[in-house]
Amino acid sequence: MNKGKIFKLAKGFRGRAKNCIRIARERVEKALQYSYRDRRNKKRDMRSLWIERINAGTRLYGVNYGNFIHGLTKENIQLNRKVLSELSMHEPYSFKALVDVSHSAFPGNRPPVKKEGLAAIL
Repeated sequence: MNKGKIFKLAKGFRGRAKNCIRIARERVEKALQYSYRDRRNKKRDMRSLWIERINAGTRLYGVNYGNFIHGLTKENIQLNRKVLSELSMHEPYSFKALVDVSHSAFPGNRPPVKKEGLAAIL
């Protein structure tokens, strides 16, 4: 890269990293490495956020995330996690219908059995 391009990319950096070519080149190269890495990490972070939202939505109805997704795949419902998280936040009745379909396909979560007598104390 030529000097002009490096200084253009280094605009806004602190100290000599914005106006000394040797330091600016190092800082720009490192910044480009970070941006390359974090474009991939952003996708990972968004997917984990969607999974957390889906899990929170399904637990309201007594189903955990894994059994919910397994039930959807058994019913061949192909909604991605982004759409499912949006449904869980903004369309609770539609999401409840999906949870019911998933639960009927794979009733993995059963309600806890009520214990009586001494077993309830322990």
